[in-house]
Amino acid sequence: MSKDFGRPPLAAENRTLVEQRLREATSGNGVRETLTVEWRTQPLSVEVIDMPVDSLYYNPGTHRIRAQRSHDPQRDLLLDEDAWRPDSQDYLHYLLQAQPADPSKRDPDFDALKDSLRDFKQNEPGLITRDGILVNGNTRRAALKELGVTNMRVGVLPESCTWDDINAVELSLQLRPDRRRDYSYINRLLAIEEQQLIGKQLADIARDFHIRVATCEQDLWILSCLRDLIERSREGGTELRLLDFEKQQEKLRELHRRYVKEAATSRDDAELLKEMRLAAIVLNFSKTDVRLIEPDFRIRYLNQRLPEELKTTVSSPPAVAIPGLNRSVTAGAPQVGAAKALTDLVLRAKAAETAEGDLSERGAAAAKILAAAHAAHESALEPAGKDARVRKRKQAAPDRLADACQDIEQCVTDLVLARASRSLDEEAFDEAVVNLRATLGKLAHESARSISAPGDGVSWLLEAVRQEDS
Repeated sequence: MSKDFGRPPLAAENRTLVEQRLREATSGNGVRETLTVEWRTQPLSVEVIDMPVDSLYYNPGTHRIRAQRSHDPQRDLLLDEDAWRPDSQDYLHYLLQAQPADPSKRDPDFDALKDSLRDFKQNEPGLITRDGILVNGNTRRAALKELGVTNMRVGVLPESCTWDDINAVELSLQLRPDRRRDYSYINRLLAIEEQQLIGKQLADIARDFHIRVATCEQDLWILSCLRDLIERSREGGTELRLLDFEKQQEKLRELHRRYVKEAATSRDDAELLKEMRLAAIVLNFSKTDVRLIEPDFRIRYLNQRLPEELKTTVSSPPAVAIPGLNRSVTAGAPQVGAAKALTDLVLRAKAAETAEGDLSERGAAAAKILAAAHAAHESALEPAGKDARVRKRKQAAPDRLADACQDIEQCVTDLVLARASRSLDEEAFDEAVVNLRATLGKLAHESARSISAPGDGVSWLLEAVRQEDS
């Protein structure tokens, strides 16, 4: 159920004006403009009218800035108490112009939208309730307001519109394939979670968001993981916010894929991998660096480089939260607890530094912890990277041979299809087989030089080429 923010102060005046302009639109002789929206699972054409920009209200529940509201906790609290007061609406106006990942900075995309509206006017209408609340077009209203434009074209929803309708219609419009400006990453996660909480099946949510069910499950896992990190970062009145992870999308998705793969063989290794990679993500290492962190990273590379103040000994296995299940299990390996303790230390330091900077004693201490942790990880990643390159070279030849086998399997299928349609170029195929024979000869020659104790596969290859030569 969506939050009910009540009715704005100008609701009655807006309803009167909306009704008047709807009558004028339907009774006039000009070309009527309509907008088609998904209304309670059915398409609905609504009339488009002009409304004064200053009479409209930003939607406090819009998904576009859901995560960014926490940028200023005090203003966010006031917005929850009364979304229609001028300073609450001013806060929404500010956030609609801000960068999703750093609301303290102005978003270049907003300025591009503003330039487009100034040069080409408003191409697409917004959408409002009869109270004047914007269901779609919040960012456009902010840009028009800055440009000093007096009127905005908007479609008008039916009188029976509820806050649940506002939420559903906004999502349906945003998720159309021709949408102009996507939700930010975190706001998209929140929108998916919201749909799950109101009882929608994952298959339906995935279809609405134009993603696979597996991607939907991945996004929910990531959001649950982030909420757990925020809880663990809480100390002394400071905590991280969801928007602090706005730029980490690819790292988090890769973490989930690697976690699932590791969990299939070892839950402890999966948890160890997750904790170490999360610490590196919070420390803002690159995706290629984070990818170097495997379950043995701490034992092989990091432990000996960690300063004593960052080392934690865990005598009894701690409880580990399972994202998405709202319960915990006991970690089976002490090293998981040690890795979790280091991640917690980094999380709390990051929260303190973000909230206080280096201006306070606590902020300076947090910055020192983060610098030490970053230096230790950076030092450990260097040998990890060298070893990874060695492993990659060792796997290069087997991987290429495996790819060649897949190509030959596909060739078998193509032969069957060509036979059925009598479309095979037999001369070209024969020439390709001759090239294959020559290539296998080269492979056998180099295998004999490189492998001192051939196994069954290499032995077969050597024998096959030997028979061919004889």
